[in-house]
Amino acid sequence: MTKKDLKRYSVIQDCIDGIYTVPQAAKILKLSDRQIQRLKKEVVNNGPEGIIHKNRGKISNHATNPEIIKKIVELKKKYIYEKANFIHFQELLLEKENISISYSCLYSNLKKNGIKSPRKHHKAKLHHRRKRKSYFGELVQTDSTPFDWFECGNKYSLHGYIDDATGIPLGLYMCETECLLGYLEITRQMLTNYGIPETIYSDKFSVFFPPTSSKLTIEEQLEGKTKPKTQFHRILDELNINLIAANSSQAKGRIERLWNTLQDRLLTEFRVNNITNIEEANKFLPKFIKSYAKKFGVKAEKEKSKFVELPKYVDLDTLLCVKFTRTLDNSGGFSLFGEKFQVISDDLRPKQKVTVLMSKKLGIRAKSNEKIYNVLNCEELPTGNTIKELHKAYKSKESRNLNFAIYLLTLDAKKTSPLLVSS
Repeated sequence: MTKKDLKRYSVIQDCIDGIYTVPQAAKILKLSDRQIQRLKKEVVNNGPEGIIHKNRGKISNHATNPEIIKKIVELKKKYIYEKANFIHFQELLLEKENISISYSCLYSNLKKNGIKSPRKHHKAKLHHRRKRKSYFGELVQTDSTPFDWFECGNKYSLHGYIDDATGIPLGLYMCETECLLGYLEITRQMLTNYGIPETIYSDKFSVFFPPTSSKLTIEEQLEGKTKPKTQFHRILDELNINLIAANSSQAKGRIERLWNTLQDRLLTEFRVNNITNIEEANKFLPKFIKSYAKKFGVKAEKEKSKFVELPKYVDLDTLLCVKFTRTLDNSGGFSLFGEKFQVISDDLRPKQKVTVLMSKKLGIRAKSNEKIYNVLNCEELPTGNTIKELHKAYKSKESRNLNFAIYLLTLDAKKTSPLLVSS
């Protein structure tokens, strides 16, 4: 008998002996009069054992099968699940193992078997909380986080957008480093799936804002520009999207908390789905965004969305690219970051200005008078050098231009400011 049982027995026995009335005993034990009458009857018939509940020491009819508990403990110790926090593990048990179990039961049994949640909870610092925006698409936060996603000792950068009002990720893309390509690809995802937001909130990284040493070109000064802009900022201007900078990581806490959650969950998801490289991760992330939004997304305060549908005339391939102005030389070619390219065209003339386009989708192209031309690396020019032969050579060597464009776009943005600044 417990101390509580002994107290109950003493009061009930006094009630039987007439020392307490039933209401008095009920008040002392904080029970109903009917419960006191029942306990009196049990003690008269069975003595002190009448106080003890009949199911004490017995396994409940609703108890989880011990074999299932044993299987759950064994699964938690396996490599693919060992780093999953308890709530995530509960979701994976239902999704992957078809085992349904309450969180309290899972928690108590894992703790009983000496298994602790890998999620570390640090003491939170006090920060002023900013209220969520009211409309979906009113404010979108963006950032990148380097992390050892594949537990191979190398850190890779995951780029992302998150809506401030709903907490829904709008795009996720992984690259070797934080770079322009990563932000262009998540922008493509957002524009394709949701549309054009009102404002993007970023840090002061060089992809968004040029370094202080950047200066305007003569052409830009003649156009009336007063400050240099990055290639990414130029794209946002074309879409009429506001870009504002945060002065601290706490200011864009929504996406910082997203990274905290993803560094916990994605690690296990990659293990479970046997994902070991960037290519596989980028194929998996769109599916993960949908499941994450379903579990963690909240309803916006206002039903109306601030996202504007992307106009049909907008070509994302020519929009989401780096643009440079070049003047053709006497051979109809131009230089770009140490490489010489020949424009495949018979209607362009020397000294004519062209806009060079560079992206993951286009590779490297030249544009003039709204017409886009293929270009060929001068190291691969055919001997005849006719337009027909140049087009034939381009088809066989197109991948080289694409690889060169991707190489430039994925370089560490901190070291390639000339690529980032619009010209």
